[in-house]
Amino acid sequence: MNVAVIGASSDRTKFGNKAVRAYRAQGHTVFPVNLHEDRIEDLDVYRSVEDVPAGLDAILVYLPPATTLQVLPGIARKGAAEVYLNPGSESAEAVSRARELGIEPILACSIIAVGETPARYGP
Repeated sequence: MNVAVIGASSDRTKFGNKAVRAYRAQGHTVFPVNLHEDRIEDLDVYRSVEDVPAGLDAILVYLPPATTLQVLPGIARKGAAEVYLNPGSESAEAVSRARELGIEPILACSIIAVGETPARYGP
């Protein structure tokens, strides 16, 4: 499965990093997305989900709600069967906007959804 992690981080204490590691541990191909980093967990980083050179099965969002709103149009254009708005990334406005764009967001922890636990990847 091809997975983009929007808000991926090189900081191993952040959930955006834990998601990268959890999905890789489960054998998925992970595409980190971050405006400010070039490499995360030895993977190339993309500036936008639309820059990811592959089709995506899932998009995981780890951003503040205001930033989530800004990236939703790109998520809609890229398309994916699953779009997770992880805890802390969602808001009533973001959920409403996602639905307007044809996205039915999953409001859950994507790390748990893949059968992992965030605690496994440190504090």
